Amino acid sequence: MNTVRRILVGVKDPGAQALPAVEKAAQLAETYGAELTLFHAIAVPIAAEPYLCAQGGFRKQEREIRQRHLEGLERAAARLRRKHRKLRLRVEADWDFPIHKAIVRQARKIKADLIVAEAHAGYRLTPWLLRLTDWELLRISPVPVLVVKSTRPWRRPRLLAAIDPAHAFAKPAGLDARILAAADGLAAALRGKLHVMHAFLPVRPGVAPFMAASAQVVQEVLATTELQARKDFDRALGKSRTPPSRRHLVKGAPSEAVPRMAEALRADIAVMGAISRSALKRIVIGNTAERVLGALPCDVLVVKPARFITRVSRTRGGVRYTVSSEVSMPF
Repeated sequence: MNTVRRILVGVKDPGAQALPAVEKAAQLAETYGAELTLFHAIAVPIAAEPYLCAQGGFRKQEREIRQRHLEGLERAAARLRRKHRKLRLRVEADWDFPIHKAIVRQARKIKADLIVAEAHAGYRLTPWLLRLTDWELLRISPVPVLVVKSTRPWRRPRLLAAIDPAHAFAKPAGLDARILAAADGLAAALRGKLHVMHAFLPVRPGVAPFMAASAQVVQEVLATTELQARKDFDRALGKSRTPPSRRHLVKGAPSEAVPRMAEALRADIAVMGAISRSALKRIVIGNTAERVLGALPCDVLVVKPARFITRVSRTRGGVRYTVSSEVSMPF
């Protein structure tokens, strides 16, 4: 993330007074000298009578609703312009669904280098909503996504980059380098401090039942595993300027260790990688990034593998109307 020219922020409620994702996106845009686009996807179906649809009388309703959302975005933009005088800013609202695909379509349209998204407001109480909305965006986005979960502003923030140099959780080999580069660039841009961690399992899953009962054997296996984890970690960091005091090798599953470390450090931003798996693979082997994202108390920058290609169509979903038969129809 050393070069960020265009940032897209997905705004869920243009009329809201507090928009922490928009504020943080503006801070990044000003820091990088990037153009910022505030985008709202209008995805809620419109209630309409069948005869109006047949006569084409619904077009006015479409325009009025879109204009109302644009005005909300313009008010948010005006507040930003007063605070960030040199900010290059534009707003856009369009009929499209589902929301996560609409955001990716708009990002591709403007050639965004970064997407900023608001975490679902109820993610702590209803984590399944996070999986169905925010996680789908992370899964299909071809560019890094910053999920804003905290209202706390950034002032010389602490960043925590989580890597998996042993690739124990099926991450592509080059992903760690991309995570470190993104985290280092963001820390430099925001004048923050970067911590790097690697969480490893002392014994690989499935090995423990077959280990000898001897305490000595157990200790030898644990020591060997930790030594190898240390070598992998040091090799991954290579020529990194991160001092030893900010390098953390932690025992435990990443889904538990990463949120715990973020809390201990009072991290403002966690940087991690994510890969796109089929639904079947997510069910069978789980998804570390998804579980970590739901548990982290801070903002999260998610980096994708190199050469990731999204399958999202460039064709908009358009407007959906709910008629008296209770069937939603796209127009």
